Amino acid sequence: MLAVLCASLLLVAMDATILNVALPSLIEDLQPGAIAQLWIIDVYGLVLGGLLVTTGAIGDRYGRKRLFLWGIVVFGLASVVAATSATTWQLIAGRVLLGIGGAMIMPSTLSLIRNIFTDARERARAIGIWAAVAGAGAAIGPLVGGVLVEEYGWSAAFWVNLPVVVVTVAAGLWLLPEVKDLGHDRLDWFGAVLSVVGIVALAWGIKHVAKGSPTAVDFLVLIGGLLVLALFARRQLGLRDPLLDVRLFRNRAFTAAALAILMAMLAIGAALFLLSLWLQYVHGYSPSEAGLRTLPAALAMLAGALLAPWLMERIGVRAIMALGLGGVVTGFLVLALSPEPTTYGYVAVVLVTLGLGDGVAITTASSVLVSSVPAERAGQAGAVSETSYELGVGLGVALLGSVHGAVYASHMAGQPAQAGESIGGAYELAQAVGGSTGRAVLAAGRAAFDSALTTTAYVSVGIVAVVTLLVVALVPRGFHATGGQH
Repeated sequence: MLAVLCASLLLVAMDATILNVALPSLIEDLQPGAIAQLWIIDVYGLVLGGLLVTTGAIGDRYGRKRLFLWGIVVFGLASVVAATSATTWQLIAGRVLLGIGGAMIMPSTLSLIRNIFTDARERARAIGIWAAVAGAGAAIGPLVGGVLVEEYGWSAAFWVNLPVVVVTVAAGLWLLPEVKDLGHDRLDWFGAVLSVVGIVALAWGIKHVAKGSPTAVDFLVLIGGLLVLALFARRQLGLRDPLLDVRLFRNRAFTAAALAILMAMLAIGAALFLLSLWLQYVHGYSPSEAGLRTLPAALAMLAGALLAPWLMERIGVRAIMALGLGGVVTGFLVLALSPEPTTYGYVAVVLVTLGLGDGVAITTASSVLVSSVPAERAGQAGAVSETSYELGVGLGVALLGSVHGAVYASHMAGQPAQAGESIGGAYELAQAVGGSTGRAVLAAGRAAFDSALTTTAYVSVGIVAVVTLLVVALVPRGFHATGGQH
């Protein structure tokens, strides 16, 4: 049963990052603008994150196995839409559908684990494997995408989903138990709309404010998202059977765990996105070569996730979360302090450090979230965990990607507009112009990208360090994921 759940999870996690190395090939084929490029990458995570609260509640009421299997079917159909895209907007629509399918799958996996593994220690190990697959999937996405893109083109990054979809549906029908809870009230559809609108508006607002030169509309959307989420929370407090029991956030360890997952995935999502572009455009590696060079992050994340359950039996949650997020801070600090032009040796150390920190932090935090709720609320715990996970990836690309883009553009002042828009634009212009002029444009773009990477790393250090201190302050001393406070 765990293998079936993890196989589907691997697909959903891979799709969060698989296009990172496919982006140059995709840009050449579909010619999307800089903003469209960001939307292609992060709309998947934003849609998925916006729907998770609703899909978690649907699973609790109508059956987690049913939701899981329908989610895989939607994911497969969406893969076909994306793979056959002839325009940028069809591809974005396919990514939206992939996000909807992923939102049906992800909370189902964690809530089914909560109900299948009733022993706390077994559950911690199962969640460790779950987190390892989720993290490794995000980290090997660039590798798998690179090999497929190089051999078959960017659409292969979507076609690869279909065989796994077919096998997983067949195995899930046979192996998985149906788990749903009786006694729930009817689904609060108005609350569901509020949660989706609030989360997507908040993420959209942060994305556009972060990109620089925000408009009044950008601020209005951001503030509107916060107000809608506040209205959602107030509505849930008045319901006997809420979509999301916001009182769970009164538990300081629960809140700290959600923050830890958000921050860990924000870090690895942004790092893999920017470093994949750095490997291809600045160092000229092919997609598969670039993907191979991101593999240390996947292996380190796998090791960290599998090590976390062992640590949880011996050390308090507070120390483990500090250790994990501290590793993320250290990784960005190494990148910030590395001499320019940055070499791959430094980047490999960064990837290993980020991967270890992420693996430890995410596994520990997921165990805290799942252990903090009764079995009948497992879908809610899964929704909070996965919302943090997917919003982290999406906001990492949007926020830190936008910071990087703004710094890059400032370094490219005086260069042609196409080159100043993105490193991809500089590369295309250099190829078109050729000669010494083309080489000069590409050299300027590469230097600007490298400098912007350093600045973005310093910003990342500050953000993650502040949240790490907050997480440590929130977790009670001596708290253990399998048994509360000792």
